[in-house]
Amino acid sequence: MAFSITVNLNIMALALTAQEETKSVSKWRLYLLRGLYFLNFISLAFDNWSAVLFPQESLGVLGGVAISFWAGFSLLNLLGVRYPLKMLPVLMLQFLYKGAWIAGTFLPAYTAGTVDPGIQEFFWVCIAGIGLNLIILPWGYLYRDWVRPFFKVKQHPA
Repeated sequence: MAFSITVNLNIMALALTAQEETKSVSKWRLYLLRGLYFLNFISLAFDNWSAVLFPQESLGVLGGVAISFWAGFSLLNLLGVRYPLKMLPVLMLQFLYKGAWIAGTFLPAYTAGTVDPGIQEFFWVCIAGIGLNLIILPWGYLYRDWVRPFFKVKQHPA
């Protein structure tokens, strides 16, 4: 009986925490986040899962890793449709890797004059992704609930 009451109270506490968490982000922003997760899922799932399940050619080690990673990443984005705030690390990873790709791949190729059509095409994909993330991510929530607590020093009682 005591276990049952404890479990029920813990489940209620988790539900209240989830409600409080979503109250700090507007409803329209949650819908935008869900839309972005779904867009990411659709854009990644079909190409990558078909390459994983029905490979047409040998991809090599790095090609296979990349395709498998993006297939898994598509499923994490699908989870983001249901849990938009809990899955924010997925969107942050997308934001950061696209910025890193521009800095580490596109800009050196651009300055060397070696930008090919594939690099140019992916550059615009990255710009669009970064732009959408800049607009849609709840930056205030991320700062308030993730960044600030990370740097807060906890005082332990003596």
